Amino acid sequence: MFLKDRQRRNIDYLQTLKGVVALLRDPGQTDSVYDVEEGLRNIKAVQLSVDFVKSKPEVAAIIEERYLAPEPDMEALLKLPEESLGYAYASYLKEAGFDPNFYRKLEVVDDASYMFLRIRQSHDIWHIVTGMNTDVIGELGLKAFELAQTRRPMSLVLLTGGLMRTLLSSPEDLDLLLDRIAVGYRMGAKAKPFLAQKWEENWEKPLAEWQAELGVEPTPVYVP
Repeated sequence: MFLKDRQRRNIDYLQTLKGVVALLRDPGQTDSVYDVEEGLRNIKAVQLSVDFVKSKPEVAAIIEERYLAPEPDMEALLKLPEESLGYAYASYLKEAGFDPNFYRKLEVVDDASYMFLRIRQSHDIWHIVTGMNTDVIGELGLKAFELAQTRRPMSLVLLTGGLMRTLLSSPEDLDLLLDRIAVGYRMGAKAKPFLAQKWEENWEKPLAEWQAELGVEPTPVYVP
């Protein structure tokens, strides 16, 4: 048993290291993000993250329910009022050329795997509601938001890697990156839990109403 546990930890470590190295080379490698998260799945910090989010009753309820949304009907969402979350989401994905089902699927076997999958499924919605850009700096701002909301270990790993890469390859961007991280973390600490929301059952609700209800003041758009 000890040898099996040690072997599993070694495999997880190598998978995490491989993902981190790939991300340092190319932060746009989404598969590397998933490699990092899945390599970290057995560390104690993941269970502490689950305990943290479940300390909020509304999050604990959705985790127990294992709520996952069906695939969105993009054409139907584009017919909603322009001020709605659904229209904002569909038009954003269409303009960016993103696939709403881009994320890597995984089997839900426990609370942690459910949390991973639900955050992956709603990632682009989080971008829209927070106003964080989808470039590298905006993604890291959203990771700071996620860290405040969930204590998700992967968020901290990506923030650390992003800071290192910026310091070494584009130090002129460091001030902007630190600003986005600070803004994202403060926003996440103040906002009501995003993980508790069934966004997809209320696509027609105005985006501004979502933001007001959740205590979110969206970050101003910046020019990288």
